[in-house]
Amino acid sequence: MIEAQRYRAADTLRDGTPVTVRSIGRHDKSDLVAAFDKLDRQSVYTRFFTYKRQLTETELRELTEVDINRVVALVVTTPIAAIETLIGGGRYYCDASFKNAELAFTTADGYHGRGIASLVLQHLVSIGRENGISAFEADVLSENKAMIAVLSRSRLPMKR
Repeated sequence: MIEAQRYRAADTLRDGTPVTVRSIGRHDKSDLVAAFDKLDRQSVYTRFFTYKRQLTETELRELTEVDINRVVALVVTTPIAAIETLIGGGRYYCDASFKNAELAFTTADGYHGRGIASLVLQHLVSIGRENGISAFEADVLSENKAMIAVLSRSRLPMKR
């Protein structure tokens, strides 16, 4: 069984950028706020299905202090000027049966199209399968062509 709350893996984006995929933690709050503040309006909408200018304290707590029994949350970071910079992330939420999980992703503006969501999806599926998840689902807006493409390329069974 993979210990998701201590997960850490070195990886590489499609363009060769070295990244770390790791579990999110309380210490990521300020980096998450900074990353959210840089998202454009449409990126916020496709992730949260609503427009918002900032994360509430409750949302920030839920995003960084995850229920380790039901949620696996990963961030993707890369060193920029020797500082670990958050450039994306994803998570799954288990349902009551702990057999199905709902997926969600965010990629920092300026990093779209570089394979971050696909990379996070691979890590989440690997962790999920190891921990008994048999099905993943994601609510995706029909205009979010990029995420639909990521899920289509994943080779996971899809229903629309």
